[in-house]
Amino acid sequence: MTRAVRPGSHRSKKKRIALALSPLAALAVAVPLMNTAGAATPSEVTADCAADSDRLENCEFVDVQFKANSLGPNERVSAITDNCGTTSTATNTFNVSTSVTRTIQLEDGFTAGADTKLGNSFFEIGVKFNTTEINITRDDKTTSLAFSRTDTVQADSIGFFMWSAKRTDVSGFLKATYKEAQDGQTVFFAPSEGAATVHVFYPQILRNGTPDGRLWLRNVKCGTPEASGLVNSTRALRSEPGFGEGGANVTDVEIPLPQIPAS
Repeated sequence: MTRAVRPGSHRSKKKRIALALSPLAALAVAVPLMNTAGAATPSEVTADCAADSDRLENCEFVDVQFKANSLGPNERVSAITDNCGTTSTATNTFNVSTSVTRTIQLEDGFTAGADTKLGNSFFEIGVKFNTTEINITRDDKTTSLAFSRTDTVQADSIGFFMWSAKRTDVSGFLKATYKEAQDGQTVFFAPSEGAATVHVFYPQILRNGTPDGRLWLRNVKCGTPEASGLVNSTRALRSEPGFGEGGANVTDVEIPLPQIPAS
């Protein structure tokens, strides 16, 4: 005996399956949208922390890793003595001056005053890394180094002093706690939780109170591109090669900091 097939039975089954799945699919789409819509973005967190926004309950820097004795930018810290066109060395008195302060580095540039929530957090983190072996500048006060020193400039060369500060580089991320929840949460991070892309540089200070770092006398042969670039530069600060990295036309002689009197 042949069983009769009811018309439309297969189609009804397919419809029932589709209807059963569609609410789940809609929920799967809705969940991520709900979690991201209106939430504070990393750039907004950074801006609110920088401005010490009234929307914030707190904003703090969370350290992830650190590196002591990290050298800062290579800076020219004296005027240039011109001894070009001569066949003998020249003795000259150089007036050297530089200063260091705590600096904060984000991708888009950033500062935080000491009287802000975040500025206070940077100070507290600095206390953690201030030890008997390494004394650091924890706040945004400037520490200076200034002295006069007589040195020798080579024949047919220009001479000047270079400096690179020693710093403790502490890297981590920002954690912002908002007064009112956004999408059910009050805590947001910049750039992300666990990241080590926010850098705070704490200058290291010698026991005599002056900045620690590398100081050297640099001689550059006249008539070379390196010398011409320095003499003709109109910029007060420009990027310079590090110690021993200037090439064949450049001679560097390091000056031990104990030889330098406290300013």
